[in-house]
Amino acid sequence: MTVKTPARTAFPIIPYRKTTEIDYDSLDFDPHESVEKPDAMEQHEEQLEMLILMRACFSGYGKRPDVFVDFDSNICYDPDDLRRHVSPDVYIAFGVDAKAIRPRLIYLPWEAGKPPDLVMEIATADTAREDVEIKPDIYEAIAAQEYWMFDAAGGRYYGNPLKGLKLVDGKYQDIHLTREPDGILKGYSDVLGVSVAWDDGVPRLYDRASGEYLENQEEMLMARPALKARTNAAIARREAAEARREAAVKEREAIQAESGARAAELAATQSEAGSRAAEQIPADARANAESKAREAADARAAANAKERAAELAALQAEVKEEEKARATAQKKIRDLRELIWRMELADRQFASDPLLKIPPAVR
Repeated sequence: MTVKTPARTAFPIIPYRKTTEIDYDSLDFDPHESVEKPDAMEQHEEQLEMLILMRACFSGYGKRPDVFVDFDSNICYDPDDLRRHVSPDVYIAFGVDAKAIRPRLIYLPWEAGKPPDLVMEIATADTAREDVEIKPDIYEAIAAQEYWMFDAAGGRYYGNPLKGLKLVDGKYQDIHLTREPDGILKGYSDVLGVSVAWDDGVPRLYDRASGEYLENQEEMLMARPALKARTNAAIARREAAEARREAAVKEREAIQAESGARAAELAATQSEAGSRAAEQIPADARANAESKAREAADARAAANAKERAAELAALQAEVKEEEKARATAQKKIRDLRELIWRMELADRQFASDPLLKIPPAVR
C-alpha cells in the first residue's frame, strides 16, 4: 500500500544563486566520491533503508524539483572556507532547486537559499562520539531544523536507540518519543509530517493520521537498478583510484632509482676530474689539494647521505599513506560488493515470493 504524506504537497522553490567560485582541486575531499567513513558497512543497511524511504515518500526518486535528498555528500557551512564541511548519513531539503544543487557536487546553503531541513546520522563505533558531541553544534549553527540520531544497536553507541532534536529559537530541544500506539519507539517530525521510528533496529516512517507505516513498493523496486548502478560506478572509480595510486608509487620508485644512478655517475666524474688536476701540481700542493678534496668529498657525501635519507623517509611515508589508502579503498570495495550481493539476493527472493518485495523496514 502506498501512503501519501503531507510533504508531498508542492513547495515554492527558492531560486538557486551561484555566488561561489569553487576550486574543486583545492578541496580537502573529492566531491565526485561519496564520503568514506570508518565502519561504513556497519550502517549500510539502515542508511539504505532510510534513503529509499526518503526518496520514495518525499522526492519521487528525484522527479520532484522542489525536494533534494542525498547521503554521504558534503555540506559546506563557511562561505569563506569550503574546507569546513560536514557529511550527514542522510539529509533532505524542501523548497530548494534540486536540479541546480546536484551539479555543484556539494551543498552550499547560501546558494541553495537554506540549509537542509532534516539531517540524520546512523551510529557506528567510530563515528558515535562525533555524532553526539560535535555535530549537534554544527547542525544547530547552520540551522538544520531537525537532527535525528539512529542507533541500530539499541543504544550501544548513542545511549538511546533513537534521539531527535528540533530547532526552537535557534537552539536544539529534544523531540518527545513515544511507543504509542503499537509499542514501536517513535518521535514526530514536524519537517516530514510523519514520525521517525525505531523498529527493532530498522528505521521506519509512521503516519499518525492513517495509522500506517509509509511504503512505496513500485518506486522501491524501480530504485534497485539505479542503486546497483551507482554502487557499481563507485566500485569502478575506487578501483581506478587504487590503480592510479599504485602507478604513482612505481613512478616514484623509478625516479628514486634514476636519481641514485645520476648521483653515482656525478661522483665518478668528479673523482676523475680531481685525479687529472692533481697530476699537474707539485707533490706538496697535491697533498694539500687531496686533503681539501677529501674534506669536500666527505662533506658532499654527508650532505648527499642526509638528502637521500630524507628522500627515503619521505618516500616511505608516502608509500605508507598509499598502503593505508589502498587498504581503505579495498575495504570499501568489499563492503560495496557485499551490498550489491544483498540487493541481488533480495531480487532473487522477490522473484520466488512477491511478499519479499519490500525490505523489512517498510512491510
